[in-house]
Amino acid sequence: MIVVRTVAALRDALRDRRAGAVGLVPTMGALHEGHATLLRAARSADDTVVMSIFVNPAQFDEQADLAAYPRTEEADLALAEAEGVDVVFAPEAAEVYPAGFATTVSVAGLIAETLEGAERGRSHFDGVATVVTKLLLAALPDRAYFGAKDAQQVAVIRRLVADLGVPVELVVCPTSRDADGLARSSRNTRLSPDERARALAIPRALEEVTDAAAAGTTDPEALRARAIAVLEASGIHPDYVAVVDPASFAPIARLDGPALVAIAGRVGATRLIDNTLIAPSGALAPGGS
Repeated sequence: MIVVRTVAALRDALRDRRAGAVGLVPTMGALHEGHATLLRAARSADDTVVMSIFVNPAQFDEQADLAAYPRTEEADLALAEAEGVDVVFAPEAAEVYPAGFATTVSVAGLIAETLEGAERGRSHFDGVATVVTKLLLAALPDRAYFGAKDAQQVAVIRRLVADLGVPVELVVCPTSRDADGLARSSRNTRLSPDERARALAIPRALEEVTDAAAAGTTDPEALRARAIAVLEASGIHPDYVAVVDPASFAPIARLDGPALVAIAGRVGATRLIDNTLIAPSGALAPGGS
């Protein structure tokens, strides 16, 4: 495994490897088992696996959150090597955003303006879209791997790839969960034992909505109310509980096909997100969380 810090060095490292497929796993470091599942998916499909480590300042709306984000490069490199990564791209901020940088990739529409876009500000998904575009241009992979937990982020990236004609296949892997059901996240390390126990209300709320839909509930407001009740019973007052079209992120009037249920809220000082796909009674939601 080699570690490179510049785009030029990354391209040099990949020049002789392009006869086979190249897979890219973008990360912000602080790796956990969820990242490992993405790396394994890439390793099973691609001849060369590239992993990026870059804490992207452009997508943080709170400077305190950026400052608190864990930096664990030594452990991250050890995990990457154990999972068979060939090349790690770990640039400094000045390499990604050099002096005079003045370009933003911005995706319009509900997929970027609602939910996380509304809560964190439009600049959040502008930051995501810009850095992902830069990583795709740097590595020029055949496939890029993302987790389903960040469903809105995936939708934004799908849109930019389609609109800009980026020649890459997006591979979305199911949400990785701990044995207790909590979606794996680098932020989970900030939870105290009590907060961790309370956070389990989030996957329970998703399960409640899934069961209600399967039992015949088609009113999105009724589904939302059931999820909110589960969350508030554990002292979580959600930023949002939304039932939306999984492609457009438009709210739905009635559950008559697959829908995405998305939840965000703070447990203590830690903000967590999660989601799942649901379907009406008698139908099967494709994929899932």
